[in-house]
Parts: sequence; structure tokens; C-alpha cells
Amino acid sequence: MKVKAVLKSLLFAYALTGVFLLLLAFLLFKFDLGEAPVAIGILAVYVIACLTGGFLAGKIVRKDKYLWGVIVGLCYFLLLLIVSFAVQGKWDMTFRHAVTTFLMCLGGGALGGMLS
Repeated sequence: MKVKAVLKSLLFAYALTGVFLLLLAFLLFKFDLGEAPVAIGILAVYVIACLTGGFLAGKIVRKDKYLWGVIVGLCYFLLLLIVSFAVQGKWDMTFRHAVTTFLMCLGGGALGGMLS
């Protein structure tokens, strides 16, 4: 039951990521945004997706909600790294960026779990 909850939450979080990244790409195309707003937008998408995934996991499991939110955030980050590495074939992230993204994914997931 708990593994299913995490998988459902991850699927929902990645679907939401896809929608938000498409919206961000449209805004980039329409308004010719610079690099900084796009980078901030991508990080915001990660946090929002982890927050909603953690919220959904907390609603499904109903016990230790923040912990399941953290697990969703961790799985989201790990899958993000794996897919990014598989597509690019190399590590394309600074250590500082990786740590920041990791903490934001975990924090978003934990906050979502706590709010559920």
C-alpha cells in the first residue's frame, strides 16, 4: 500500500512537472525570458511538484505524513538525476546546484506531507 502511494504520488508529481515545464517553455517562447527567470522557474516547478507529491502521499498513507513526503521528494530527485544523466550522458550539474535541488525536493515533499 505504501509503495503504491509513493508511486502514485511520483507519477502525479512528474505529470505536474511536465505541465508546468510546458507552460514555462511557452512563456519563454512568448516573452523571451532570460536565463535567470527560467532557472528560478525550473526550481519552482521542482518544489511545487514535490510539494503536491508529498501532499498526495500524506493523504493516501495517513501516518508519518512528513516522512512519506520526504520519501517522495527523495525519489523525485533521484529519478530526476537518473533521467538527466541518461539523456545527457554526463554529469551536467554543479555540486552546489545538486545540493540545492536535493534540499528543495526533500523540503517540498516534507512540507506537502505535513500539510496533508
